[in-house]
Amino acid sequence: MKKIDIAALGRKYKFVILIILAGVILMMLPTGNKVKTADKTVSTTQENFSLEDMEEKMTDVLSHIQGVGKVRVMLTLKSGSQLHLAEDVSQSAKENDTKYDSETVTINRGSGNQEVVVTNTIYPTYQGAVIVCQGADQSSVRLAVTEAVAALTGLSTDKISIVKWNS
Repeated sequence: MKKIDIAALGRKYKFVILIILAGVILMMLPTGNKVKTADKTVSTTQENFSLEDMEEKMTDVLSHIQGVGKVRVMLTLKSGSQLHLAEDVSQSAKENDTKYDSETVTINRGSGNQEVVVTNTIYPTYQGAVIVCQGADQSSVRLAVTEAVAALTGLSTDKISIVKWNS
């Protein structure tokens, strides 16, 4: 029977053993690519935009500006909100004909509840704003209201009209 010299084998195959050990160590390291798309999609689908709610919130904020007094807000939209849904696209080719099939991806939440997977939410674009307030005759109030509305809506100041409240 032939004796195997482990020390000689270790010297002969030391690079192979080092590469194998390095591979095992690299496989054990965390990658950091944790998929959390389900959590993100659930939070975006629960956010609903309401123009009336936005007008009420702006009315509340603007009424707290010094000198404004009673205030009413009207906003107009250029485009509404849009949701882009995840789709499962499959392609089949037969001779000279290529066919694409797409199906909306849904998540089963149990008890028969299914939710669509939202990949992108595009919020509405404002077209203009009209603010009616008691303090509109003061230039400092008009400037403060115009800057506040521009900051909240992203509108340029030429798309915002501040007018005096009819007493």
